[in-house]
Amino acid sequence: MPQHQATAMEPVLSYNPGNGKTNHDYDVISWFEDVSQNAGYVQTQLLSQILKQNYGVEYLKKWLGNYNILEMDACALESLFSSVVPLASHADFEPFIQRIADGDTVPLLTQQPITTLSLSSGTTDGRQKFVPFTRHSAQTTLQIFTLAAAYRSRVYPIREGGRILEFIYSSNRYKTKGGLTAGTATTHYYASEEFKIKQHTTKSFTCSPQEVISGGDYKQSTYCHLLLGLFFSDQVEFITSAFIYSMVQAFSSFEEHWTEICNDIRDGTLSSRIKSPKMRKAVLDIISPSPDLASKLESACHELQVVEWFGLIPKLWPNAKYVYSIMTGSMQPYLKKLRHYANGLPLVSADYGSTESWIGVNVDPSLPPKDVTFAVVPTFSYFEFIPLHRHEKNFSSGADDFTEDKPIPLSKIKVGQEYEVVLTTLTGAG
Repeated sequence: MPQHQATAMEPVLSYNPGNGKTNHDYDVISWFEDVSQNAGYVQTQLLSQILKQNYGVEYLKKWLGNYNILEMDACALESLFSSVVPLASHADFEPFIQRIADGDTVPLLTQQPITTLSLSSGTTDGRQKFVPFTRHSAQTTLQIFTLAAAYRSRVYPIREGGRILEFIYSSNRYKTKGGLTAGTATTHYYASEEFKIKQHTTKSFTCSPQEVISGGDYKQSTYCHLLLGLFFSDQVEFITSAFIYSMVQAFSSFEEHWTEICNDIRDGTLSSRIKSPKMRKAVLDIISPSPDLASKLESACHELQVVEWFGLIPKLWPNAKYVYSIMTGSMQPYLKKLRHYANGLPLVSADYGSTESWIGVNVDPSLPPKDVTFAVVPTFSYFEFIPLHRHEKNFSSGADDFTEDKPIPLSKIKVGQEYEVVLTTLTGAG
């Protein structure tokens, strides 16, 4: 994804979700509507703060080194930035990020110290890349989860104190040559304080403890997610995963292991397939013998087998209001199988983002995945949009041909026009 210079700072007009002691749904939506109505102003001020806070970093010196940007007003600085700082791709930032990973402490992309690097998913260009991760990354993730939950609760109200069956996974983290912690963005987030705050803010609590999420073994964690999700089956308000394929794979695994899971629920035990001592202890501290529940689940599974597990989700989790995950883009091929499991239960698309920055929130959760629309959150990054004009398909390559115009700011985009998003991020991303 194309980007300008990227940095780390606090967002303009940031919404603070607080500690979850009061209902924030109205407040967070009101805040978002306010910043959206004033998106042009918010974006201009945000860019000004990004640039002024990071005045003098090595990447920017080449273009802004001869200007006294600290004395410029926000509008003049936005105009200067757009005219002299060129668009860039990750390849342009990669040498700087590698120096950061190797321990270079000179301010290269941001004046803020970078101690953590994320590994991207690789869905954009087919390979993983390092992306700086800061406290701001976790904070904006908390903000968008809180905002998205508020919009979902308008359509699908859930019980306070209910549970979420989350198929979420942390991978192992490691140290770079320069001593920075590296791992996936989701791994960093699930280990953060913001993940704990999110549960209290949205008043829904994951079925699985941290030891399962961070177990480091996908199959073991999935088994425990399913076991605990069924142990708390009547309390589960919705089911979610970061990407839809994790959910589909988990239910496919359940088809194979359901008898073993039911036995564990009946006896309050844990299968020998779970080798991790920490995971075993955490799960066994939660479950207890539940023969009535096990018999009920076994009966349901025998019925589901007859119909090839059609309607598995509402059958086993009768109080679940919806299924929530990223279902667009490369995740679309998994929708058919998820619909089979869901049997009409609403499928809600999760929000739009990249490893570099969150971009938009799903403001109408009632829409099916194919019709989902995202509203840009103007406080997360400085956004520009490259207009794309589609031509006839190139039959030799099979790809669509486009002509690109110059980038325009968020405040000037038009409904119906196709764009490519350009990010000037808050996290030193490349």
